[in-house]
Amino acid sequence: MRKVIVLKEVQKSDCSFLYELLSERKLYENISHKKNPTYAKHIKFVMSKPYTKWYIIYYQKEKVGSIYLTKQDEIGIHFKEPLRPTLQPKNTLYLQVLKMIMKKNPRNRYFVNINTRNTWMKNFLKNAEFELIQHTYEISKKISV
Repeated sequence: MRKVIVLKEVQKSDCSFLYELLSERKLYENISHKKNPTYAKHIKFVMSKPYTKWYIIYYQKEKVGSIYLTKQDEIGIHFKEPLRPTLQPKNTLYLQVLKMIMKKNPRNRYFVNINTRNTWMKNFLKNAEFELIQHTYEISKKISV
């Protein structure tokens, strides 16, 4: 039997799945927040349609993750916890989903922003022929001038 991967655009009914997915993330995977939002704020965020395209990843008819494309052509990809430990840097599921979003949404180039501590994703992206183009630094306190 062929294992089918399907990308379906995010709907309001996906909010609880997306919140669960967000809650499973490890600190070393996060780049945009230090703590999870409330569920109400999460729903508001999802319904604001923050990305150019945002899909739920179905694998064998089961929701297993999400992938999105930002207005700056950045790709974010996240899978449910039970799948992550079994995924290797050359994993075909990650690669297939990445290729699917690029085929559905052609661009001249794509970016993937990751936490520098996310070694697994660094290795995956390197194997998927992405190139490191920058490191970004942040300061979260006021600087006295």
